[in-house]
Amino acid sequence: MKPVAALALLLLSSAQLQATPESRTSVTTSSLATLTRESLEQAKIWGLSEQEWSRFREIQAGPRGYWSPGLDPLTTLGVEARSDAERQRYAELQVRLEAQRAERELAYQNAYADAWARLYPGQLPIRGLSDAPRASPATPRLALFAASDCAACLNRVRQLQASDTPFDLYLIDSQGDDRRIRDWARQAGLEPERVQRRQITLNHGQEPWARLGSQGTLPASFRQVNGQWQRLD
Repeated sequence: MKPVAALALLLLSSAQLQATPESRTSVTTSSLATLTRESLEQAKIWGLSEQEWSRFREIQAGPRGYWSPGLDPLTTLGVEARSDAERQRYAELQVRLEAQRAERELAYQNAYADAWARLYPGQLPIRGLSDAPRASPATPRLALFAASDCAACLNRVRQLQASDTPFDLYLIDSQGDDRRIRDWARQAGLEPERVQRRQITLNHGQEPWARLGSQGTLPASFRQVNGQWQRLD
């Protein structure tokens, strides 16, 4: 290789080596900026400051993240509040957010009921296992597990409807047959309007009941609190 060409190659390699740390620094700075923007956007969604979001992430990385995985930021900060003022702030933020969520869900629920009544008049809507109702942290719904040959279950359903209590009915021996649930609902005297408004929902109950270990006799009332089923009777 000629001396001039060798010198040029050496100078090029040296320039590349010198530029590498700067390039790495630029990439790192860009990555941090992206993370900061994402954190600010997430904090804004929940009504939190950047400092509060950082504290939420710190709490997540500690024992609370192990005890309550998937807990939302406001509940996490409220449970781990360092003062009454903090606890009150997060409670009020969560109540406002829950109220907005409930308003949007109610609007969609009404639209869904109107669409069902228009497209499938005379039929009761049935929820599938993948579309099981999710309880709100503020007002968890009652889940009632029943069987088609259970007279006490019929009486319990009638009592709940008479008391205007929203609940999710799971028929544990429906065998995935929508018609079987509808027939049982008619036998129980469930009002179609309440089912269409989702004040009462009809569900196949095999999977959740099996997951609960078939606890005790029927009917069985449960509420889902922090992702855990709690029996009420």
